[in-house]
Amino acid sequence: MPEVDALKLLAAGLAVGLGMLGPGIGIGILGFGALTAIGRNPEAAGAIQTNMILAIAFAEALGIYALVVAVILVFAA
Repeated sequence: MPEVDALKLLAAGLAVGLGMLGPGIGIGILGFGALTAIGRNPEAAGAIQTNMILAIAFAEALGIYALVVAVILVFAA
């Protein structure tokens, strides 16, 4: 059943690739927005940076979910 193994690896690769695309773009937009906000109001840098790091952690969690799904596809399916 080499075809099944190849399809499992293809599905895992697509799951990770597409699953990381959204968080990657989101983190880039988030960083851009935070740096723009800090540039406009440097006094609020601490609060902006704290919120940015928290939002990045939430976005990164979505990418980790995609990685978990890919691992399940490879080993459990």
